Amino acid sequence: MQVFVIRHTKVNISSSVCYGQTDVDLAETFWEEAKELHKKVNHEFDAVYSSPLNRCQELAKTFTKEIIFDERLKEFNFGDWEMKFWNKIPSEQIRPWYADFVQTQTPNGESMEEMFLRVSDFMNELRTKEHDRILIVTHGGVIRLIWCYLLQIPLRNTFKIPVNYGEIFQFKLGENKVEDFILKK
Repeated sequence: MQVFVIRHTKVNISSSVCYGQTDVDLAETFWEEAKELHKKVNHEFDAVYSSPLNRCQELAKTFTKEIIFDERLKEFNFGDWEMKFWNKIPSEQIRPWYADFVQTQTPNGESMEEMFLRVSDFMNELRTKEHDRILIVTHGGVIRLIWCYLLQIPLRNTFKIPVNYGEIFQFKLGENKVEDFILKK
């Protein structure tokens, strides 16, 4: 199965704000960015999967009207930290998370390990599908965890994996292996 994964385009929010599963607006450059992505990706897909969050939905809709929305493709759940400035999150809360974000859950949110379980569940289910060519529109955090899943990268290295807005990744997913891992910019 040929898999194309695209991170949503730029968002209209400061990088100093913590957001994950909050629906934030797309940047004014959305249509220009979408047009550029369409130049790089052939539109023939057996299925298009997307996070149900708006920033992914809008991009997925430019490829097809028949979208399979999957909750497991949502960004990291920062819980009580959502929409707070990073520097306003109490240090007694954020320090333990910085020390071990893999297993430490954010208040009323999730840990990276919990997120990895849902992303892995999605990928394991995807392996059972009989598609030839699919598109997944999702978030940077999910894409990093797809990399961890496919290439067996330790979760503690998650944030070392660069994933830019509107970046395209392509790979061939077999029953028990991944082949031809390609990064497109």
